[in-house]
Amino acid sequence: MPQPPYIRTKPLMPGAVSRRTILKAGGTLLLSVFPVLPAAAAQILAVRVWPAADYTRVTLENDSDLKVTHFTVPDPQRLVVDIEGLELNPTLKSLVAKIQSGDPYIKQVRVGQNRPKVVRLVFDLKEEIKPQVFTLAPVGNYKHRLIFDLYPVKAVDPIAAMIEKGEWSRADAPPGNPELPTPAPKPPLTATPPPAATPALPAVVTPPVVVVVPPAQQPAPLPPAGPVLAQPAAPAPKPELPEPAPIRPDPPRVAAQKAEKDKNDKGGKVVRMMTIALDPGHGGEDPGAIGASGTREKDIVLAIAKRLKFKLEEQPNMRVMLTRDGDYFVPLGVRVDKARKVQADLFVSIHADAFMLPTARGSSVFVLSEKGATSTAARWLANKENLADAIGGVNIQSHDKQIASVLLDLSTTAQINDSMKLGKAVLGEISGIAKLHKGSVEQAGFAVLKAPDIPSILIETAFISNPEEEAKLRDNGYQDQIAAAITKGIKRYFAANPPLAKGRQT
Repeated sequence: MPQPPYIRTKPLMPGAVSRRTILKAGGTLLLSVFPVLPAAAAQILAVRVWPAADYTRVTLENDSDLKVTHFTVPDPQRLVVDIEGLELNPTLKSLVAKIQSGDPYIKQVRVGQNRPKVVRLVFDLKEEIKPQVFTLAPVGNYKHRLIFDLYPVKAVDPIAAMIEKGEWSRADAPPGNPELPTPAPKPPLTATPPPAATPALPAVVTPPVVVVVPPAQQPAPLPPAGPVLAQPAAPAPKPELPEPAPIRPDPPRVAAQKAEKDKNDKGGKVVRMMTIALDPGHGGEDPGAIGASGTREKDIVLAIAKRLKFKLEEQPNMRVMLTRDGDYFVPLGVRVDKARKVQADLFVSIHADAFMLPTARGSSVFVLSEKGATSTAARWLANKENLADAIGGVNIQSHDKQIASVLLDLSTTAQINDSMKLGKAVLGEISGIAKLHKGSVEQAGFAVLKAPDIPSILIETAFISNPEEEAKLRDNGYQDQIAAAITKGIKRYFAANPPLAKGRQT
């Protein structure tokens, strides 16, 4: 039977799946069949590798969400990753050349088309690792990201790291600190500056030990004549105990008590090592603000932090821990946690941010606020800084709940008051070498300032969005001036607010 003239069809292409569309125009029905094209393979847009002592991150940026499976293989240690819906392209192949010989965890990576639309990555490892593999939705200037975080099985302990660098002694910790037995065997490695050197500590700790021990042993010399009483005289070797004294929890308390009794010609102020946590903002996947000339905030603040560390450690009784010492991302909560683990006396976060208008200029100092920001600009800036975890990329599923709790409502009024004192001292010194954005310390809800027991400030060294200030931030001389001013401010704060002995802190 002939087909009605008002129905027209297009022949079906061989092998095509039909999709029928009926259009009605002017009383005529048009029936058409179109082939369904196969879904295009995802495209890898960029690959980045961020090696660090804490962990190594590998990032694959792509134009769509990817399905991934992974597993580890021992002897030798390998991480195998299969990515579905992907065809091998030159960008992904370039990952091989991005692995550095100094990477602490990755020896090399192999990339290949395992089967149609499945790419396999094989990471040859230097040691056993705990991988975290997750995806990030588009944010900021980034498209979809596939993240591989390679953590060591035993996490890096900030105190152990400072011991190895000769910047920490067990005698610094308050009695009963449960974290210290782990690094206990490491003090022999500290061929270190005088404050932490093993030979120097007996000289400081020995006098209190000698003073305390003899009264308890004076009865022993009274009956030394009898040979049988040679056994009670066994405590005689105890004068040699000062050598292991730094490893015991008691000497710090004894030394602190003696310091308070003697007033040690410092006007009665307790003298001990003071630990300062310096926090260069951003890093790794999070570049921070970017100036008109391409200057990245993360690079500038790391350079300033390293200069500041050098200047602070030139001062007596000061040592410094950097929350990051290279170009890698550290979540906000981890920055706070690192400072608390080394029992920092101060936390100083360093930034060089941008504003919507390039005319904004000047340095600022911020502390935490529990009642809201002191200005609209402060609130805007805090909200922007608090996005660092989203931009840098945090694996929410494995985010440490204990660390996250630090960022809640644990901050105390005392901490904020001490932070204000520190902020005023630092701002006063910065005003001597730079224009201030505002002449007083501002407050806002910065997540990175929420250590409940550490005076904490955030310093905006200048506006990188201002062309003139961007040029100054790139200048080594200006970086040095900023570092010197912050050092003077910290010294002023400690002079007026000497810290208690660690054993007496609550």
